Amino acid sequence: MMRRRGLDFRRPVRRRLSNVVWWTICGIVVLVFIVILSKEGQIESRPTISRRPYRHDRIMEGLNITDEMLSPNSVTRQLSDQISLAKAFVVIAKESNNLQFAWELSAQIRNSQALLSNAATRRTPLTVGESETAVRDMALLLYQAQLLHYDSATMIMRLKAKIQALEEQMSSVSEKSSKYGQIAAEEVPKSLYCLGVMLTTEWFGDPNLQRKLRERKQLETKLKDNSMYHFCVFSDNILASSVVVNSTALNSKNPDKVVFHLVTNEINYAAMKAWFAMNSFWGVTVEVQKFEDFKWLNASYVPVLKQLQDSETQSYYFSGHNDDGQTPIKFRNPKYLSMLNHLRFYIPEVFPALKKVVFLDDDIVVQKDLSGLFSIDLNGNVNGAVETCMETFHRYHKYLNYSHPLIRAHFDPDACGWAFGMNIFDLVEWRKRNVTGIYHYWQERNVDRTLWKLGTLPPGLLTFYGLTEALDPSWHVLGLGYTNVDSLLIEKGAVLHFNGNSKPWLKIGIEKYKPLWEKYVDYSHPLFQQCNFH
Repeated sequence: MMRRRGLDFRRPVRRRLSNVVWWTICGIVVLVFIVILSKEGQIESRPTISRRPYRHDRIMEGLNITDEMLSPNSVTRQLSDQISLAKAFVVIAKESNNLQFAWELSAQIRNSQALLSNAATRRTPLTVGESETAVRDMALLLYQAQLLHYDSATMIMRLKAKIQALEEQMSSVSEKSSKYGQIAAEEVPKSLYCLGVMLTTEWFGDPNLQRKLRERKQLETKLKDNSMYHFCVFSDNILASSVVVNSTALNSKNPDKVVFHLVTNEINYAAMKAWFAMNSFWGVTVEVQKFEDFKWLNASYVPVLKQLQDSETQSYYFSGHNDDGQTPIKFRNPKYLSMLNHLRFYIPEVFPALKKVVFLDDDIVVQKDLSGLFSIDLNGNVNGAVETCMETFHRYHKYLNYSHPLIRAHFDPDACGWAFGMNIFDLVEWRKRNVTGIYHYWQERNVDRTLWKLGTLPPGLLTFYGLTEALDPSWHVLGLGYTNVDSLLIEKGAVLHFNGNSKPWLKIGIEKYKPLWEKYVDYSHPLFQQCNFH
């Protein structure tokens, strides 16, 4: 049996020693941990202290190009200025046909732009060292450009000269375009000329035609019967007049109540009579006259005829001088002095027995029955017309010279314009108000062409000022001879007007609108075949 050890040899003494060591180690670990934490705190606090320098902050957030460009020592600014100048020199070099130099400048511009792009991407400004080569190479090219007289003063002078040359070229082209367009518009097609000659020959060679016309004169009572629907056309164009009559007849509910009064000139009188004698138009009555037979139409009564006797007027319209380019060719067209144009202001004298008449231009085509025009109440006015002031340039100030005191004193510049070409005239009111006398007053004051430049519309606007009743726009659709017209307007339109240079019987006519007119032309007619109409 073993003996128990004495107290001096027992383990409690060793246990106390290990506790001391343990606590010592724990203390050391805690101290180390505190030291580590304090160091991490110092590291984290440093950015807060370093945020004070604003320049460093901008670099971290990105390069501020504005500050760089404003800085007088900025390499970025220097490069940008060089690029702007070089771009201008590239244009001048190309105009001078120095393509090699323009290519070199363009290449250096791309190189400098690449440097700026890289600096912006990395968010640090360009340094002198990295941009020195690009700045030097560009400076050499810019110096070479100055030696080639590509400096700013030379550039400005060259650009001014270029602008002036382009303006002169544009003016010349515009004038030629206007002139050739006017010639094309006024040209009589060979086929139309042929038709006139053939019809004149027929009239004088075929007694039956004259007999037919005499037989139709038995219907002369219709010509003065105010219960009929009276239309008048003043034209020297046989084909166009025929389309007006034919389209009106075909779309009329009562063609036997329609009476057409055609007035032409001496040259086309026989041909016009022959055409309407050999063709019938669904019961429509047609009268043909020539204005030379109107004895009252003389220079003592008609201002336009009196002006034609003036040597200055004759020189202006017929001499062929270009007036130093001050007046556009369209203003000098003699057709604006034609009596067939101005006869519209003498309708009561031409038809003394009539009370109401519809005036039609020869460049229109009728799509609807027009009898409704005769029942429209004009409210005491003389002229029923479709207004054209949907756009600002169709107001009075567009057509008249408002620098003239007479115009300024009598007419509102913003008054609404209207259209000739399809007008219903109350001839009773016309005579009562002496409208022709008003026309004479203004025509006589425009001898020097200071009130208006051309045409019959401006004197019409003056003559019928305050005497015009606005009609529904669907009665008269304009623009088919020079512009695009809404298809819905065309479909609803009673009268389609080919106003402008592109008439449907000409080669320059607008193709998409020609069928609207051509469907009233019988191309199978023997005379059309002979004269090569197609």
